[in-house]
Amino acid sequence: MRDYVVKRLLQAGPLILCISVVCFALMHLAPGGPLATLENNPDVRPEDVAIKRKLLGLDEPLPVQYLIWLKRTATGDLGTSFVTGEPVLGMILGRVPATLELMLTAFAIALSLGLAIGIAGALRRAGALDYAVTFFAFIGISIPVFWLGLIAQIVFAVKLGWLPTSGRLTVGAAPSVGDLVLHLILPATVLSLLYLSSWSRYVRSSLIEALGQDYVRTARAKGQRERVVVLRHALRNALIPFVTVVALQVPSLFTGAVITEAVFGWPGMGSLFLDGVEKGDYPRSMGILLISSSLIVLFNLIADVLYGVLDPRIRYQ
Repeated sequence: MRDYVVKRLLQAGPLILCISVVCFALMHLAPGGPLATLENNPDVRPEDVAIKRKLLGLDEPLPVQYLIWLKRTATGDLGTSFVTGEPVLGMILGRVPATLELMLTAFAIALSLGLAIGIAGALRRAGALDYAVTFFAFIGISIPVFWLGLIAQIVFAVKLGWLPTSGRLTVGAAPSVGDLVLHLILPATVLSLLYLSSWSRYVRSSLIEALGQDYVRTARAKGQRERVVVLRHALRNALIPFVTVVALQVPSLFTGAVITEAVFGWPGMGSLFLDGVEKGDYPRSMGILLISSSLIVLFNLIADVLYGVLDPRIRYQ
């Protein structure tokens, strides 16, 4: 296992490097950029725009700009924002707590309810509960996150007045855990719904397949309790493909957080990334993309390691 993990970590470097090349090229080739406002301003002379471009290092050829960025990133320096002049690493670290709060809460809701609903649907297959869960799961998968967020704001914040409409804390009020939780309920619930719906379907289908296997019938024939048969034998094997799905989709929580944070005004990395893309802030956007790519590779590795934990028959040479 150790050799396998080391090998995968060594393979991660070239993979992230290739991703960074593609992202860097696409970002710089996209319309707009940090100088778009100046270039479209008739009161700004072309000479001033050229000076600004030189100060930002945008006068160099694109491969040279990438190599400069790569060399700086290798030392832990993600550069300086073109817009604010702040260190990008500091900007990201300042937004990490808010993003982690939102993502971890949404992940906990989706994972716990997804497992519970999926198991219940598999054990009561073709029953009223199974049909109801399936119906609402398809609705959850189909509804766009931004639309659901707006509807949730209208219903629970504007109409009923139960929860805040946006933000992380109440402006002007003393920070408190209760206030934070109230602001977290709507965005975390909206962000978790898509994953809750799809994960419950994966658990249900995998568990139904596992319950029909010979080893489950053998366990029942030996007189083991149904709870032991389901949880220890069937569910453990059913979770192997489910772990792959979760590991691949956990980084995409960040993608969903971009939209969710924009709708609910949540001050996390998603809103920071969206603002950077809109303003052509290349260092900021590349820093967040680099972190996101690393998370995808990391969670894929975690999924492979968990295979061996869930099924001792799986061994890596």
